[in-house]
Amino acid sequence: MARIIALGGGGFSDDPLDEHGRGLDQVVLDATNTAPPRLCFIGTAGGDADFYTLKFYRAFEGRARLDDLNLTLRPRHPRLREFVLGMDAVYVGGGSTLNMLALWRAHGLDDILREAYDRGVVLAGVSAGMICWFEQPVTDSFGDGLHPMQGLGLLAGSACSHLSDPTRREQFFRLVADGRAVAGYGADDGVALDFEDGVLREAVSCDPAMTAKAYQVSPSGMNEIAVRYLHAGT
Repeated sequence: MARIIALGGGGFSDDPLDEHGRGLDQVVLDATNTAPPRLCFIGTAGGDADFYTLKFYRAFEGRARLDDLNLTLRPRHPRLREFVLGMDAVYVGGGSTLNMLALWRAHGLDDILREAYDRGVVLAGVSAGMICWFEQPVTDSFGDGLHPMQGLGLLAGSACSHLSDPTRREQFFRLVADGRAVAGYGADDGVALDFEDGVLREAVSCDPAMTAKAYQVSPSGMNEIAVRYLHAGT
């Protein structure tokens, strides 16, 4: 069974001790069916910033066996494949999708993550870490609005994060409607899309206002996906 947990925004990236973000991150831990799981943070998209990595450790301390992969300061990992395949889950942070995928491909990490996926390692992430798993991430990494690019292709279609922003939501739909991006998925901040063997199982959220949304986007429109609000028991 292959699992990908794709967060549109939120989780520990916003506040490592926020109860709602911790609840959403728990979805990643639970997907491993292991206690405590071996969990690795990959912060390439954010330039492997120390503050981001520290947020990860603070958020998951006592909940998992933790490690991190830093390709910026420690670019020559001696046993990269062995290290990644030894995890129960990897959690990819936000930042520049463009820079992240370029560095992953330079180090062969893209192929290692594909192998990890096939072997049952849970792949997860927020923002850039949400969209990278798809065939066609739609990103603002190019600096002038949203653009599609080539992703890892573990999930079919396009994907865009942070659709709580109405401008991003409209831009993403226009790209799909105009044929510049293929049909796919979008998620607001605070929503996780849970895929199993390439198929969407459900969308979940710990949004206290119960307003966070997920979308299936096609040239004909944006259709809301039902969201299960974890704290509401629904």
